[in-house]
Parts: sequence; structure tokens; C-alpha cells
Amino acid sequence: MGTKIVPVSISRKSLSKKQRAIEILARLKRLYPDATCSLNYSTPVQLLVATILSAQCTDERVNKVTPTLFARFPDAASLAIADLVELENLVRSTGFYRNKAKNIQAACRMIVTEFNSVVPNQMEQLLKLPGVARKTANVVLGHAYGINVGVTVDTHVKRLSERLGLTEAKDPVRIEQDLMGLLPQADWENWSIRLIYHGRAICKARSPACIACELADLCPAANQPVIVG
Repeated sequence: MGTKIVPVSISRKSLSKKQRAIEILARLKRLYPDATCSLNYSTPVQLLVATILSAQCTDERVNKVTPTLFARFPDAASLAIADLVELENLVRSTGFYRNKAKNIQAACRMIVTEFNSVVPNQMEQLLKLPGVARKTANVVLGHAYGINVGVTVDTHVKRLSERLGLTEAKDPVRIEQDLMGLLPQADWENWSIRLIYHGRAICKARSPACIACELADLCPAANQPVIVG
């Protein structure tokens, strides 16, 4: 039998947005069954610090920096009293190092003075920490404490959620709200991790490999037909 080309739009026409989201989630689970947070850490405060450092920086680069950083300053108490210049130098290669070092130290001081040296496990408390917005708070809650209160929206999640037609919003908070309405709460955090894996491997910013994408038949933005035969 000869090869025929089926337009990518056919498979998704009969599905609601929520049904497509659930099917995308199921496929992502099959594609990336062992997906987990790419940042290396041993404690909640180390995850918090690593996530702050990951802003506009790759996880790979952060993981090269944190072993030396955490060997020198392993906890909130030591980071709170660290020499700021030394701290800046240790995180310099992650970019925006002055602001990151300042926020890390200020957050750790607050953790020591207001939270008895324990990273809080509530969203509203985490958002009080300098340098912590919902993205960082969701990562800490999801991976340090196993609590899903939201969906982490980074650049990959933002790009893929828009391409997959799951949101029309541009603001990360609005995107998060849209995704929370489409996905089971138990999968909120690992949805983000798996979407990040897919963004790195297939759905890249400048050259998405639509012809190789197992989500193409569900994606309004797919720019290649699906080949079946």
C-alpha cells in the first residue's frame, strides 16, 4: 500500500481542549516515563537556591556551579551569613549573578529568622522570599515536598503550551491557570517536567522537529504533515 498523508488537523477536531490535554499528558508519560527535576540538590533549601540560579540559565550550567556552592554553603544558615562577594563569584557563570546572590542571601536570612531555618511548604509563605515567584515556588513545593498547588511555567512550558493550543495567554500566571483547568492536579508538576524534556528534545524554539513529534496530530502549530502508511 502506498504512503498517504493525513493532515494533522483531522485527529484533533473531535476532541475538546481538555481531552487533547489529557491525551498529550498520556503520550508525554509514555515518551518520558522517568522524567524528573534536572537540578541536583539534597535539601529543600538547595533546591530553592538551584531554582533561583536557573533563571535565564540552563540546568546543566547550574549543576556545574552548585557542587562547589553547596560544599561551601550547604544550608540556609551558612548562606545567610556568607560573604556576598564570595557568593557572587561562586554563582557568576549562571548570569545575573549579583542579583541572584543578593536574592539567595536575603531569602536564606528570612528562612532563618522567620521560618526557623526551614523552607516553608506553603505557596503564600514561599512568595514572601526575595527572588521567589510562582515558578520557583511550584518547583520547590512539587519536588521538595510533593505538593502540587500549581503548574510550573518556564520558557519551554510557555512555548509548547501555546503551540499545542492549550492557552492563548502570554502571562505565565494566566498560562498556569489555563493549564490547571485542563490537567489533573496530581500531574501538574510532572506535566511541566515532561513538557520541558519534549521542548529540549523535539519542540525546540527555532526548529521544532514536527515530522518526528508524537504530538503532531494533536498540535495546531505542527508545520509538517503526519506520514502514515
